[in-house]
Amino acid sequence: MAVTPQDNRPQTIGAVCRLLSEEFPEISISKIRYLEDQGLLAPRRTPGRYRLYAEEDVDRLRTILRLQRDEFLPLRVIRQELASATGRKHSRNAVRSALSESEQEEIDLGELSERAGVTSSFARELEEYGLIESRLDGRERLFAAAEVEVVAVCAKLARFGIDARHLRAFRTAADREIGLLSAIVAPALRSRKPERRQSGVEDLQLLAELAQELSQLLFSRSLQRLAAS
Repeated sequence: MAVTPQDNRPQTIGAVCRLLSEEFPEISISKIRYLEDQGLLAPRRTPGRYRLYAEEDVDRLRTILRLQRDEFLPLRVIRQELASATGRKHSRNAVRSALSESEQEEIDLGELSERAGVTSSFARELEEYGLIESRLDGRERLFAAAEVEVVAVCAKLARFGIDARHLRAFRTAADREIGLLSAIVAPALRSRKPERRQSGVEDLQLLAELAQELSQLLFSRSLQRLAAS
């Protein structure tokens, strides 16, 4: 009988193995760890270093196993396929979420750290270098829940010795891109005509998606050059 996840809560590596065992009888904990060592999986870690697999991690693992079984693709090709597809999907989702007018959930530092699986001091360091942002509500600092994803990615990079002061370069690059887009759509966004403002928002969404896709393509090309050097 298949094991099903409950409430979309993060799962341990053993639970993931049991969940996928019906479709992939040969799956094992050691194989999942091997795929992680090869850079195909990056589950978040708790402060105690336990792996926790979110729903998207399980979906990614399922895709990897299917590509191996059904299309006989080597891991190198699978890695490229996933990077391309994930980059495009994430760019579109991030842009649409950023431009959404719906009110976003806010959380305190403790909740932010717990969800991202990091210490509070690590999160505070990211804030100090401008990787995440908060607002003061009385004496309490509140963070948009979306910042959890930023913290989690920064934590994964930190495993390779890339600390917050180095990651600030990514924030600087993002600000430069936004500056370019702002120069194009700012007049429409400041218009008093609702239809012109709406048109500006739509243009901004399209421009942002195209800019993110271009960045991903250029980054992938540079990676290929580095790997071939």
